[in-house]
Amino acid sequence: MDYEQHKKASKLPDVKTTIFTTVGNLARKHHALDLSQGFPNFEADEKLKSLVNDALIAGHNQYAPMQGYYGLREIISEKIASLHHRTYSPNNEITITVGATQAIFTAITAFVNKGDEVIVIKPAYDCYEPAIILNGGIPVYVQLDAPDYKIDWFKFQNKITDKTKMVIINTPHNPSGSILTKEDMEKLETILKPTNIILLSDEVYEHIIFDGQVHESASRFPDLANRSFVCASFGKTFHVTGWKMGYCAAPAELMAEFRKVHQFAVFCVDHPVQRALATYLKNPSHYLDLNNFYQEKRDLFLNGIKSSKFKCKPSQGTYFQLLDYTNISNEEDEALGERLITENGIASIPISSFNVDHRNDYMLRFCFAKKQETLEKAVEILCKL
Repeated sequence: MDYEQHKKASKLPDVKTTIFTTVGNLARKHHALDLSQGFPNFEADEKLKSLVNDALIAGHNQYAPMQGYYGLREIISEKIASLHHRTYSPNNEITITVGATQAIFTAITAFVNKGDEVIVIKPAYDCYEPAIILNGGIPVYVQLDAPDYKIDWFKFQNKITDKTKMVIINTPHNPSGSILTKEDMEKLETILKPTNIILLSDEVYEHIIFDGQVHESASRFPDLANRSFVCASFGKTFHVTGWKMGYCAAPAELMAEFRKVHQFAVFCVDHPVQRALATYLKNPSHYLDLNNFYQEKRDLFLNGIKSSKFKCKPSQGTYFQLLDYTNISNEEDEALGERLITENGIASIPISSFNVDHRNDYMLRFCFAKKQETLEKAVEILCKL
């Protein structure tokens, strides 16, 4: 077999090991405090784990319906209607997915063809572009500027052409922690209204938003909702990222095409977990209380580093905080990030990894979805820099 020939024919020739894996491996090698990857180091609610066990014992261990367990789709529909005043049919407008990443990949695969352009807001989570490229699409970038990371809608509109098939947004935004406001969403709605462009709205941190602000889901805006795939994550919401559980909501016409791909990519999703989530979601406090839970962690972290040399704008959502290190070093963020692991014992994510052409914003991303003692240790290290 000619491996070199296969390598030349790669569909993703420029894709390397993700920054998450690279940093994670280095952190483990040097026994560093890991605030890089976005997952909690505390346990999920024992009630939720007990519900999964109950479902296992009750015998829900065979294939779930391709679309997902109806009871879970039904409660999701009720949740969205309550929060965003948009009713999605559990029958043909909601699908349970293997995390939000599968939902995003499936939506892109269902609609993006060779030569189609897809607008990507940078810095962007790293699963968007490979999915676009694998399907023959062309990523078109809108770069956001530090420290606010707000969309310039004039620049955005100028990126739209007759080849634009899809736009991807992410709110609350990973990695910046910024959010799209009602005014932002209305501007987007106005820009897209005369087009047939599909909107892919990544809303995995939908229930983690701070300081009394509101999550402006695409579901809230009629013309956006009519063209949108809204993707969400139970893993992020309920501290169980390893379960890989998510969902997608979209108008029936879009969802019909989504399910054509979904059924052959994964067919269905973990059945007992779906049963457990359907019961757990009946108590809205399980997700509505997250704002305060994570805001306390954000504030603990930010109050702790007040005496440090870092500068920051408090995260508006997600469980990530960007720190500006220009008072500490003029190094490239990847170099500083590596040095902090090897010399100081703390791991973070360099933001250049998510920017156009790896532009250096002199920002590092820290995850504060950690136990109090972990955050206190992190603060101690950061204040000594």
